Amino acid sequence: MTDQQLAGQPASGGSRPDRGEQYVAPAPLAPDLCSIDARDLPSRNDSLTAQASTVIGGPVGEHALIGRVRFWTPLRVLFAFTVFFLALGWATKAPCIQQTGDGAGGLTLDWHNGRQYVAMCYSDTVPLYGAERLNEGAFPYKKHWVESTPDGGTETRYMEYPVLSGLYQYVAMQIGNVWNNLPLPGALSVVVYFNVVALGLAMGWLITVWASSRLAGRRVWDAALIAVSPLVIVHAFTNFDALATAFAATGLLAWARRRPVLAGVLLGLGGAAKLYPLLLLGPILVLCLRADPLRRILAAHTGLRLRDIDSVAAARTWLRQTPERTNVFAQRPLGSAALAIAAAALTWIAVNLPIAVLYPEGWREFFRLNTTRHADPDSIYNVITSFTGWSGFDGPLGHGEPPTVLNTVSLLLFLLACAGIGYLALTASRRPRVAQLCFLVVAAFLLTNKVWSPQYSLWLVPLAVLAFPHRRILLAWMTVDALVWVPRMYYYLGEDNKGLPVQWFTGTVLLRDLTVLALCAMIIYQILRPESDLVRRDYVDDPAGGILDRAPDPLLPWLPSWLRPRHTAGTTARDAAPSGYIRK
Repeated sequence: MTDQQLAGQPASGGSRPDRGEQYVAPAPLAPDLCSIDARDLPSRNDSLTAQASTVIGGPVGEHALIGRVRFWTPLRVLFAFTVFFLALGWATKAPCIQQTGDGAGGLTLDWHNGRQYVAMCYSDTVPLYGAERLNEGAFPYKKHWVESTPDGGTETRYMEYPVLSGLYQYVAMQIGNVWNNLPLPGALSVVVYFNVVALGLAMGWLITVWASSRLAGRRVWDAALIAVSPLVIVHAFTNFDALATAFAATGLLAWARRRPVLAGVLLGLGGAAKLYPLLLLGPILVLCLRADPLRRILAAHTGLRLRDIDSVAAARTWLRQTPERTNVFAQRPLGSAALAIAAAALTWIAVNLPIAVLYPEGWREFFRLNTTRHADPDSIYNVITSFTGWSGFDGPLGHGEPPTVLNTVSLLLFLLACAGIGYLALTASRRPRVAQLCFLVVAAFLLTNKVWSPQYSLWLVPLAVLAFPHRRILLAWMTVDALVWVPRMYYYLGEDNKGLPVQWFTGTVLLRDLTVLALCAMIIYQILRPESDLVRRDYVDDPAGGILDRAPDPLLPWLPSWLRPRHTAGTTARDAAPSGYIRK
């Protein structure tokens, strides 16, 4: 059948051609032909989307030419959705940048009488402008100051964020200062600073949506759940996490396009902004361990070896051979994983090393605070305390005393969860998808960690959509998580100011944790029952898998028997290859 016949259009007029007559396509066909028979059409196959589509005329028609619109492509529609929801997110924070008189002829922010909580517009970026001494034009990690502690003492403080997040704040402050010095409409420095920060974070979330839409493969419209997530309205501008989601999503996209070094660089940059992008390397490594036959690479393919370098000329030869050596390693799963991990580590070091060398005390502040920090109000440990009166693993602690037992328990629980996820990935009858394992690992980190800042939920949104694209379920979880913001704000307001008791807040946190656990359970079920996975229908394996996509399990597995895939009776590793895999 010709491309013209596939397009289903008559050659001329509107009449149906006779048998043998050629069809003429009205527009060029898509390179992957997914617009003909494989593109996901939510308004046809998803009841929620079908009902919502009645606003614009109903589901797409049976004879519609999918993928031929010149301007309103799926990506541009997704960007329009994203911009609209980001605008709503900015509007929810706008009450907290309103100005009022300070009684001395000047202006100040209108945060009187707990306005930031009553209006539910609180954003960390606003108080951090003064708390991190950005209002003084100070360079992060170099500037230090003395603060009073609750026990009556004092301590020296520095910028408390990872290097890339701290530098982002510094650059935003400098741009705000330039704006105020130009003949442009002005405002308080903190107001201009917030808007500059918000603009950069909006760009980060747009990049997240773009990369996720490319990772979704034929299910491009799944990324609409990222664009219209209620969590975008609540948390897009609460902190700086949209930077990390952009690096994480683009890192996974580079991996999907079989560029492991670039993937490692992007994930390393994300790790320099927030920790979680580095966690995504774990699932990639485990899946590559399963897929790699573990055969040696011939020395002739790798060129000069390190142990053979005995002169400057040999070192130059080794460096010249690096691109070819990299290409050789990238041809096998474990080699690609090693390249990604090495690139991520080197990138993280390259970003952090100058600050660590020049301002070691300031650089260590982030790690010091995370070590001495007690259980966060959003953590499961605080939930248990609020309902039982439990004093915690370490009992009462003074300011600055690290909760050693809590730190250890939190770490061990996370490692135990990772071990379980790794066992599942290695023994499942069919190799899990990258996005599925990434979601499980990040969710395990949040559920077991002593800190779950509210905006951390943004980390899960792109991963959840790629791992489990069931729209009703995901929207229900996102709505529950977003609504936790309401009791959180009124809990922070304080009962003396007509706020809510702590149990109202921790009760909703517990509900959020249960919904995340439910998502984890459903993803695990789909890993064990891959035929129920929506993504893997129509001969699709793993759109985000990169070198792992359609990779069968090795015929001669090197793993011990208890870590090998549990294939059904009568099947072999070759029989368990993904559907649609063409063996050569």
